[in-house]
Amino acid sequence: MKIAIVEDDINMRKSLEIAMSDYKEFEVQTFKHAKDALKGLDSSFDLVITDINMPGMDGIELVKELNGRYEVIIMTGNATLSKAIDSIHLGVKDFLLKPFDVDALIGAIKCESKVQTLQKTVRKTKKTSSGFLGKSDTLTKVLNIADKACKTDASILLLGQSGVGKEVFASYIHKNSPRAKKPFIAINMAAIPDNLIESELFGFEKGAFTDASEAKAGQFELANGGTLFLDEIGEIPYGVQAKLLRALQEKEVRRLGAAKSIKIDIRVVSATNANLDEKIKDGLFREDLYYRLNTIPLHIPPLKERKDEILQIAEATCKSNCEKYSFELKTFSNEAKSELLDYNWPGNIRELISVVERSVILSETSEIQKDELFLNIRK
Repeated sequence: MKIAIVEDDINMRKSLEIAMSDYKEFEVQTFKHAKDALKGLDSSFDLVITDINMPGMDGIELVKELNGRYEVIIMTGNATLSKAIDSIHLGVKDFLLKPFDVDALIGAIKCESKVQTLQKTVRKTKKTSSGFLGKSDTLTKVLNIADKACKTDASILLLGQSGVGKEVFASYIHKNSPRAKKPFIAINMAAIPDNLIESELFGFEKGAFTDASEAKAGQFELANGGTLFLDEIGEIPYGVQAKLLRALQEKEVRRLGAAKSIKIDIRVVSATNANLDEKIKDGLFREDLYYRLNTIPLHIPPLKERKDEILQIAEATCKSNCEKYSFELKTFSNEAKSELLDYNWPGNIRELISVVERSVILSETSEIQKDELFLNIRK
């Protein structure tokens, strides 16, 4: 377990270092100021132990800046009830009053360690293809890459045809990441008018433009601490791309009409079914933004390359729609199953779900027949 100790008092800091050196299961790194800790903390740390009263930035402010990325234990020599309440509201796990003996601190750390171990076990148990209606070897290979990627904060670019389930993948990555308890916000760039995209992403201050009667936070701010999914990223106007790139590089945004920028901590997952290389050649997409978004490319194959999933998805969708419409549970005839497997599915999973819902509604009996799929319309 890797622990960061933030303590401005050198004697206290050294005492804790010496005392904890006897516990080989703990790797300890100390910081003398909160700002030093913010610079030195990375994803390898499991726990932060911080004093409250420190010059420059106190412990409560530090906890706010950490924004839930680490579990925290507070220690202080002159605690007040209000500060204790503040720390609890911010998710602090324990509150130790100085002077305390080392056994009390070790007890608190071990208790937190057990909680984290349990949480990891639960997450591992729950880490399934939640949200995916089917499972195939092809899908498993892609999910294996996603599992590695979701543990990091690297930007991910989801590539694939329309309807393959890119938003499901984005949600899966978020739910299995350290940001799982924070917001997941999905935005479809193609669904927002070009003249509104900038204000939608970055927000605006009151009076920034004619209709700005009150200030509004943008999606970057609303997703702070969590994951922002930018779908159809290839549709973002060229003029907004530079501001998006700056937000990703500097980890800050500025609302329209604002004088100051706002620090943000988000993970960006983007998706497209467009050929971004062609858009770059045509001068429609910035190459530097492409590289910023494309740290980890994830190619999601079309449904026709995931044949094993077709009947799984169809049967799961059939069942859910029967429950939705309070119908008797329906099944597919063998001929209908063969028809589903033989079809090319140009609209991918989205089309399959639509076809199944239609067949559930229109079928006359509890067994859906080949002709009730109406796939001949597209052939």
